[in-house]
Amino acid sequence: MCGIAGAIGAIRPSPERIQRTLQLMGRRGPDGARFHQEQVGDLQVTLLFARLAIVDLDERAMQPFFQDDLVLITNGEIYNYVELKRELEAEGQRFRTTSDTEVLLQAWRHWGERAFEKMEGMWALALIDRARGKVILSRDRFGEKPLQLWRRDDTLYFGSEVKFLAALSGAKPEVNAEQVARYLVTGYKSLYKQPRGYYCDVKELPAASFAVIEDAGPILPIRYWQLDYKPRAMSMGEAVEGTKAALDNAVRLCLRADVPIAFCLSGGIDSTTLVGIAAKRYGQNLHTFSIIDSDERYHELDNIEATVKFLGCENFRVHTSTDGFFDRMRALVAYHDAPVATITYYLHAFLSEAIHARGYRVAISGSAADELFTGYYDHYSMWLAEMSGRTDFDRLVADWRGSYGAYVQNPVLKDPLAFARNPAERGHIYLNADLFQQWLVRPFAEPFEETKFTDNLLRNRMLNELFHEATPVILKEDDLNSMYYSVENRSPYLDRGLAEFLYTVPAEHLIKDGYAKWLLRAAGEGVVTDSVRLDKRKRGFNASIDSLVDRTDNATRERLLADGPIFDIVRRDAIESFLDGSMADNSFSKFLFSFISAQTFLEHHRDWRP
Repeated sequence: MCGIAGAIGAIRPSPERIQRTLQLMGRRGPDGARFHQEQVGDLQVTLLFARLAIVDLDERAMQPFFQDDLVLITNGEIYNYVELKRELEAEGQRFRTTSDTEVLLQAWRHWGERAFEKMEGMWALALIDRARGKVILSRDRFGEKPLQLWRRDDTLYFGSEVKFLAALSGAKPEVNAEQVARYLVTGYKSLYKQPRGYYCDVKELPAASFAVIEDAGPILPIRYWQLDYKPRAMSMGEAVEGTKAALDNAVRLCLRADVPIAFCLSGGIDSTTLVGIAAKRYGQNLHTFSIIDSDERYHELDNIEATVKFLGCENFRVHTSTDGFFDRMRALVAYHDAPVATITYYLHAFLSEAIHARGYRVAISGSAADELFTGYYDHYSMWLAEMSGRTDFDRLVADWRGSYGAYVQNPVLKDPLAFARNPAERGHIYLNADLFQQWLVRPFAEPFEETKFTDNLLRNRMLNELFHEATPVILKEDDLNSMYYSVENRSPYLDRGLAEFLYTVPAEHLIKDGYAKWLLRAAGEGVVTDSVRLDKRKRGFNASIDSLVDRTDNATRERLLADGPIFDIVRRDAIESFLDGSMADNSFSKFLFSFISAQTFLEHHRDWRP
């Protein structure tokens, strides 16, 4: 829910800048906006808030929320606020609202910094603690809610979006051209490996951290949580039952809202399991939304129809189209203050628009299931490498050939023994980067790198996906696409209890009989129709670039080749030749979308006036 922004330091933003920023926050918070200014020690502090009412719709829950010596603004939801409130009441705390906001504030009062360890949910917050003479910033464990930071003129500006920083400061941050080149050459998985972004000097507060600000010195984030792989002995049955219990609880918590909830439904096991649990175990009257693409590689209608029939739920369908593509891209890029990462998130915006149009304010999606349950093609191959000492290894490879192996397109991953032969192989991730970097004015080359979390090959790859590659991009795009349409996106798979349990499960239990995501499939028994639950084909939420862009249209070609700042980075002649080629290779389709997205971003920045 909501949008937040503020300034901490030497400068108080002018009333005109505050009003301009609140105006820009309107999509995140259509239900009212307020601000507060005060001095905390030697610091001038300004807090801005715009509300999207989800829990306790009454005016009493409006922010900034004041209580004694505490002032709070927060974006997100604390899903376990009912349990925390019960615990705090037992300790003598009293409440005047039914909001999670007041629970968060009282939790800080009672537990201080330990409150972040106890909270389950998604949040980005700023809190004034007058008694301590400090301002506290904090962000949730996985970084579902953004908190951008920009220090300028001895003042720290913060906010849910970069445009809020610019409006409050009255200045426009400079584009980081190297990050644009990185995006074009190595793709979205390279963007979050280091604390850098599309703007010079603009960073994010790291996920799972908080910072205490009491002077004008540098921000020193303190980490309050880390997910580690700590396998313990358990049977497959115990792994399935533990997964089922944790997943049920995660969905139960995410169903808490005082407004109607919608579900994003694809043809894959991720979203389908969430929908099935909500319907079968919690009796929800479901309203689901799906994207339909005509490309056979991404066609999911059969599975969607099977789920709708099995659950008897309502389903709204949005079809992809080339109509209005460039206008939609301009609007999305302007809101994102950045390129839209992939085609998937261009399509996700269609869903958010449809959900908003039918009056829903909360959408539940299956984000991060791939990173928790082994959803990617290389996960399966790395699992095979980990299992290479088993006596039944030949059967395991045969199982792969009858499942993911039958659909994989990446040339490296076509070999099921790629990682058994070379555990360090990563050529499949930055596919065709050597070619793409030659298309730039100044070639950009960067070797692949990953963090060492554990010695387990598969689990290390999954943790890198979760914290440094795929999931950070997914969460950023989910948040911006949803907020553009005043919809809150919730991701039950990013539940602390579920994640911590799954990372105690021995890797051998993650895949079975040719089924990746076996624990998720087993947990879905009875709530997901078997035609979907036991479908071995990986179902991605995607579309081909040719279903969105007509490359044979002269106006389209002129648009793509027109003079502009993109050609300070990319060679025009290379793009002209590229447009005449085949897009059957998925990496080429991705590159064309990335080029269009980067081109649109640079044109937006050129014309942007804070």
